[in-house]
Amino acid sequence: MSQAARRAPGNLESIQWLVLLGLASAISATAQSTDAPVNQPDRVVLVSLVDRKLAVIEDGVVLATFQVAVGADVSPSPTGEFKIVSRVQNPTYYRPGTIIPAGKDNPVGTRWMGLSQKGYGIHGTNAPKSIGRAASHGCIRLRNRDMEKLFTMVRVGDVVQIRGERDEQIARVFAINEEPTIVADARVVPQIASSGKGRRPRLDWLAEGF
Repeated sequence: MSQAARRAPGNLESIQWLVLLGLASAISATAQSTDAPVNQPDRVVLVSLVDRKLAVIEDGVVLATFQVAVGADVSPSPTGEFKIVSRVQNPTYYRPGTIIPAGKDNPVGTRWMGLSQKGYGIHGTNAPKSIGRAASHGCIRLRNRDMEKLFTMVRVGDVVQIRGERDEQIARVFAINEEPTIVADARVVPQIASSGKGRRPRLDWLAEGF
């Protein structure tokens, strides 16, 4: 049985109870129709569980990084490659016996992005002090203001990679300031690549699997 399947039905991190009200399919269909334009640049959302950070990378360029909360030891975040399958603004939170409308008390904050692994997502929070900690039920949490910014940068179909260990690629991405480096064949190459005048330097991801 998968880790997701073993999770308790009352998990405060899941809005999969939308299915019970017949809303999930409508949300997904709307997101698919409006957020999946063709011929878009390759975009990856990279999450480092050990660093508790998230980066948005487009065509090798790190566009933004955010601090996040990740799964607690008793309810760890999944690792692997997933996709964004839904996007919801000001979501209503559902679980058996409880409905929490959009607002300051909503456990998933002001934005929700569902992952292709059922029951997991990237979302805001009503507990901003948890950010930077291993404190969630498995989802990736951001401060609401950060989640709202991320929401504008990511679309349905984008790849999400959640990594549980720090390697050289992860270390270089999340240590980036003004002088990023090229990462090739799992080795850090001390060289700066420019993507053009006035643009941020780019990372050429040549290592297998990225």
